[in-house]
Amino acid sequence: MRCSLSRRADALLAGNDGVVAPVLSPVRDAIATARQPYSAHNWLHSSAAAAILADISSGALPLSHEALDAHPHRRAAAFLRQLLVVHGALGVRDEPLAALETWVAARLATVTDPDQRRILRSYATWRVLRRARTRAARSSRPRTVTAYPKACLATAIAFVDWLSRRGVTLSGCAQGDIEAWSEHAGASAYQVADFLNWAAGAKHITRLTLTNRPSNDGPAMDDQHRWALVERLLHDGDIPLGDRVAGCLVLLYAQQHSRIVALRVDQVINDNDVVYLQLGAHRTIAPEPFGHLLVELAAAGRSHTGVGSPSSSPWLFPGLHPGRPLHPATIGLRLRRLGVPTMSGRRSALMHLASRLPAAVLAELLHIHPTTAVHWVATAGGDWSTYAAQVARDR
Repeated sequence: MRCSLSRRADALLAGNDGVVAPVLSPVRDAIATARQPYSAHNWLHSSAAAAILADISSGALPLSHEALDAHPHRRAAAFLRQLLVVHGALGVRDEPLAALETWVAARLATVTDPDQRRILRSYATWRVLRRARTRAARSSRPRTVTAYPKACLATAIAFVDWLSRRGVTLSGCAQGDIEAWSEHAGASAYQVADFLNWAAGAKHITRLTLTNRPSNDGPAMDDQHRWALVERLLHDGDIPLGDRVAGCLVLLYAQQHSRIVALRVDQVINDNDVVYLQLGAHRTIAPEPFGHLLVELAAAGRSHTGVGSPSSSPWLFPGLHPGRPLHPATIGLRLRRLGVPTMSGRRSALMHLASRLPAAVLAELLHIHPTTAVHWVATAGGDWSTYAAQVARDR
């Protein structure tokens, strides 16, 4: 099967001259040496991504991001893009940011009024996209978070359309209109605040006040139930190793799905049989048996990866797309199937940690914003004096 796979890979990637182009040679080698040759053979035979790769190797399709963006088989093209990028055949691109730019253009095209579209395009260009690009350039995560920018622009479009249906222009918007919008839009009304602040700064409207959304952290899991779930994840060998570690990261360290999938193998440090996990600025000891699970996961990786994936991955939770980590939604789905409610479990873990650590320590250890840490410490009733007393007792 391995020899057959090698011949089929040569046949697929050979150009019109019968030779594999040098830029595609690493891709050919990765396919021919796939961990599961049967799966790779089937992928070459029947997948849409392999068909796109054949078009590229023959010259029928340009080797570019733009050509893959325009391809009708979007999911297959997305997989192939990562395969080409990870092996150097295609330049690295921030895919979530590129998808956001495409989404913004499509949403703006739905605005029929030219004056509204002009203002909203300025807001999208100089506020939404500019901020997303800046954060992407500064972020060390494998993904650019795009949910908030999308919510801001979608709400701005809905708000301007709502004003138009009331016979009010944006420049004529008054405080009474904002209060009426709050009643009309309900819980999502506060999301227009970003657009109002930008519009006021750009002199499109006067400065208006939007009532802040009431703070509601939601329910936290009962501590006894949380510890029972942790006990199960630590000792139940029938649960996949990656799911056990991901669940413990939520229930012990209050980590979000997006942060869990961004963890790298080098953030698990085994120093003289003491395991450390680096989530923020400092290492924290991973107590046994959780430390053993972390080391095992970092060494084993994932048994099922996409065709053409590198032999080793820097990600603690590698995904099916070559060179990429798992999607956060996948982590959430797996934990829900195990009966681990991640939102309430994370709140319970934050309450537990915030009651024992000062805000500054909590923020640096868990890599959360200091304001968030202060909020949870205040909610849990913790302060510096109780932390100092606990340290004294421990010593």
